[in-house]
Amino acid sequence: MARIPQLYVEATYDECFDEDGRAKYDCIVIQDNIELRLKKGEKLPEFINKDRAKFLAKEVYDRFHFYVDQYEHRMKVDAIIIYPDRRTRIELKKGDELLLLPVEGYVVTLIADVGNRVRTGDAFAAVTTKKGEIHYMKPPRPGTVVYIDEFTNRPNYVYYILPEE
Repeated sequence: MARIPQLYVEATYDECFDEDGRAKYDCIVIQDNIELRLKKGEKLPEFINKDRAKFLAKEVYDRFHFYVDQYEHRMKVDAIIIYPDRRTRIELKKGDELLLLPVEGYVVTLIADVGNRVRTGDAFAAVTTKKGEIHYMKPPRPGTVVYIDEFTNRPNYVYYILPEE
């Protein structure tokens, strides 16, 4: 069974916690150099100042594309993606620009997966035409694949790649 990355997106205190100070969802709380992961139902520790802390609520990973401006290709909110190994993570800041690279064809073969780093000359997907020709898709800049959006009506995908500086 393939494991899916975890997505945490920026939220307010009221969106994350109920009146008793218990987490409504799994969330990440960041204050200065302190980062806490709270499970649903856990109470916010007293040493965290809710006015100074930043809150990120767990979201369904497949909804990642809702947090990216589809015209400017920039993040609408701060987000953290934690990959299935539970050690590797990518922090995305509001305003970070992503490369959105569409992959369309008769048959599409994904080469790079979420969390993979791709370089300019590396193929991240292969497209086979109806004539049987194979074309390899390569990114214009090196970066890390943060999300792959799949369209169900045809084998079409959009790669979301965080470019390197």
